[in-house]
Amino acid sequence: MDVIRLLDVRDQPLSVDEALAAVSDRGAGGTCVFVGTVREVDGGRDVTSLDYEAHPTVTDTLRTVAEKVAADVPVRALAATHRVGHLEIGDIAVVVAAAAAHRQEAFEACRRLIDDLKREVPIWKHQRFDDGGEEWVGAP
Repeated sequence: MDVIRLLDVRDQPLSVDEALAAVSDRGAGGTCVFVGTVREVDGGRDVTSLDYEAHPTVTDTLRTVAEKVAADVPVRALAATHRVGHLEIGDIAVVVAAAAAHRQEAFEACRRLIDDLKREVPIWKHQRFDDGGEEWVGAP
């Protein structure tokens, strides 16, 4: 059975319930979920909205990241979804979940998955601020 149960990058709203259902496992004693949302302030500046864009290799890279976490941490299940397109304040931008036999492994896998996703997966954030400014985050 594949431990990577859900990986997707989509322009539709994300569901925490979908990620939880994907990692549901009778052998798991611990499940950890991280939900990243669009915040109203970044770097002391008021954010009005943002857009995420992804490179065409995004799905392959996301799978590689998840496979490495699964190889390094004894998990029962992993899930990760990321939103692209236009998002407003409060919208869910990313959901990752991990289930493992014990809570420590679930926490470790969830943390690794979100950290590695943010560092390695080619998704870029274009933020707009209420002062008229804008910036790209994570762009090459």
